[in-house]
Amino acid sequence: MGVEGCTKCIKYLLFVFNFIFWLAGGIILGVALWLRHDSQTTNILYLQLGDKQAPNTFYVGIYILIAVGAVMMFVGFLGCYGAIQESQCLLGTFFTCLVILFACEVAAGIWGFVNKDQIAKDVKQFYDQALQQALMGESDANNAKAVVKTFHETLDCCGSDILTATFTPVWRDDLCRKDSMKSFFENANCHKKIDELFSGKLYLIGIAAVVVAVIMIFEMILSMVLCCGIRNSSVY
Repeated sequence: MGVEGCTKCIKYLLFVFNFIFWLAGGIILGVALWLRHDSQTTNILYLQLGDKQAPNTFYVGIYILIAVGAVMMFVGFLGCYGAIQESQCLLGTFFTCLVILFACEVAAGIWGFVNKDQIAKDVKQFYDQALQQALMGESDANNAKAVVKTFHETLDCCGSDILTATFTPVWRDDLCRKDSMKSFFENANCHKKIDELFSGKLYLIGIAAVVVAVIMIFEMILSMVLCCGIRNSSVY
């Protein structure tokens, strides 16, 4: 016997929310893949200075986002099918998956909040080390020059602070582009550009996480109400 009245409305409302949830999972998966293959981040985070690899903590968050997007699409499909079939078993499985996914998202959000400044800090330290080696002619200077030039060309910047950004273009034009003095007057030193690069992407991830969390809370409430309605209708 199918559900009737308000419970039937909840059934279709849950189906709609799950369809939106499925679409959101696809969007998050697409955004995560875009962030993973974005030319600016890949150019920088694939660099290697001697035997030291560029910090790739940022990619940890991206891989988590890819996994979350894929799981969301599966859970959304499960919820849609369970709602239409009025299956307590499927809805119970769906609710359990939602709780686990919500807990993982909270954990990932806490991790991201804790590491949001550290990601840019690690990349800036990597850049500073390469710049120092390139300027001072230390061992493996050719590799350091290549790393520094990649930063400069990718981010359209030069130097890590006011002193370096002012004088590096004058006596080391092999490291900075000819218009780098213009970049300096526009405050485009590389530390600022690195902050802008990662803060913008982390902000995008944060918005997506908040939207998904709100949808998940509504779905958990609706699935519980629908399960109760199905149980009551089966009794009568």
